[in-house]
Amino acid sequence: MNTDAITRHGLTEAHPTIPTEQETRLLTVQEIMACGLLQTHFQPIGRLRDGEVLGHEALVRGPQGHPLAQPDHLFAAAQAQGVTFELEVYCVKLALQAWTVQGMPGKLFVNLSASSLAQLAMHPVGHGVWTLVDKLGVRTHRLVIEVTEHERVDHMPRLLQAIQLLKQRKLQLALDDFGDGRSSLRLWAELKPDYVKIDKYFTKDIASHPDKVQTVRALKAIAETFGTQMVAEGIETADELRVLRDLSIEFGQGYFLGRPGAMAAPQLLPESVDVIASREIAVLPRKARSGREDFKLGEIKQRVRPLQAGASHKEAADRFLGDDTLKAMAVVSEEGLPIGLVNRHTFFSHYSKPYFKELYGDRPCLMFANTQPMVLEAGIGLDELTEVLTSEDQRYLTEGFIVTRDGRYAGMGSGERLVRAVTELRIEAARHANPLTFLPGNIPLTLHIGRLLQNKADFVACYADLNHFKPYNDYYGYWRGDEMIRLIARTLVAHCDVRRDFVGHVGGDDFVVLFQSEDWQARIEAAVRSFNAQAQSLFDEEATAHGGIEAEDRDGVVRFFPMTTVSAGLLRVRPGAFQRPEHVASAAAVAKHKAKQMASGIHIER
Repeated sequence: MNTDAITRHGLTEAHPTIPTEQETRLLTVQEIMACGLLQTHFQPIGRLRDGEVLGHEALVRGPQGHPLAQPDHLFAAAQAQGVTFELEVYCVKLALQAWTVQGMPGKLFVNLSASSLAQLAMHPVGHGVWTLVDKLGVRTHRLVIEVTEHERVDHMPRLLQAIQLLKQRKLQLALDDFGDGRSSLRLWAELKPDYVKIDKYFTKDIASHPDKVQTVRALKAIAETFGTQMVAEGIETADELRVLRDLSIEFGQGYFLGRPGAMAAPQLLPESVDVIASREIAVLPRKARSGREDFKLGEIKQRVRPLQAGASHKEAADRFLGDDTLKAMAVVSEEGLPIGLVNRHTFFSHYSKPYFKELYGDRPCLMFANTQPMVLEAGIGLDELTEVLTSEDQRYLTEGFIVTRDGRYAGMGSGERLVRAVTELRIEAARHANPLTFLPGNIPLTLHIGRLLQNKADFVACYADLNHFKPYNDYYGYWRGDEMIRLIARTLVAHCDVRRDFVGHVGGDDFVVLFQSEDWQARIEAAVRSFNAQAQSLFDEEATAHGGIEAEDRDGVVRFFPMTTVSAGLLRVRPGAFQRPEHVASAAAVAKHKAKQMASGIHIER
């Protein structure tokens, strides 16, 4: 077997003896290269805003049927045989030659490990790579070196020096598989790559994972800070592509855009181009939130100088008399640990008694203090505070409570401030997600309409609410009323395509659905029929027999009300017809009022 026919560029020109299949399976990595049995495949990288091809990544493939046919097996064997650097350089040369022969426009992305990149760049002639680049007439600004992160970067100064030399040659740099568990934000900051390719983990099923959406948004913000363009790897479905496009990720790569092949594809696959060109927007997954997730009790504590353990009643009285706003004070030990609480009202109820000053004025104020006050850590959040508000011990609402940090006194809290903070946070949370149905509230609904208008999408806005709901709620009580609202929420969601249609709960029994599904009319008609049928099960047998209930109207007059049904007003929203989300909502509300006059409960404003 002739393994000497290697050109000065490291590529095989000819091998007079073609190895048999059995011989091929026994070849080492060095011999596979020498026999010219490796092949370059190219996978396109596309721009997600218009579907243009940015360039191609070169991917090596081993001899078909060989145990090292797959790249992972090939490089693992190369490492075991001590020829990793030689294999990486050979693959770069092979890719350059195959790419040049095809004469494809755009950029060529080639992979090199950090250590191989440093070694290649430091060699006077780049181990033949630069000679080959010159011979082939490749413009270096079209070359992108992908730094793979499958090993730890131990010699950062050498790597930085190598990258400086590459940039002097006008080559570009990409950071591969960022976020795969071995990546480093510091490496990103120091290398300052032109591109960062985020790992396929964040792309897979992103359409149904709100955490991945938030992570990609955060990475995009970092990329903008560093002046880096992002490439999302592993795009395999239309839903993944649509979400990444709507998140304004610049570039993408994956089987849905184009599979690797021996011939570089001049265009992305038609199905991916259709998604990119579509006016339809993604319904971004979201997390139900109970309030500001970063809120901590420490934000509402009051800085009040505590009383020391030996402080007298007279000292406490002087403090209270000197500050009319002071409601309570903590008593702390020498170590700063809370041991009691002196409430203003309780204190003066004792201090104002006859002879109290003479008998107890110089005695420690801890005598009549609450030695078992409520003590809360400054770091607790909204959920824990809600539990405090609903606990059996409500004394803190009037006397206050002590706030600590790591067990030591940090300040005072008042029941009034606590109730106000929790209420405001709950109201704010309800604007994001309704606490009864957990559906998106006014803020995400407005944002979604804004995205639809900005993208000039053709959609249908549906405003739905319940007929005769208040009499039902008054007659059966709030618990049954809540069940009726949850039923309409479940019904609307069940009859929507969660990937295309957005269901929001704006409050009470009012719901908004933003349809992008083409069969929107059939969906809402089915939803109305389904709800009206199921709602009857929430009435008792007598009401069902009579077709309704006797209840007071808004004027307090008892009269008959039919069983609860739903009305839905639908508005066709054409591109350019509305400029602001609130205009869409108002027009849909008008359609809903018209629906209430219809026997079918449905009105379509075309």
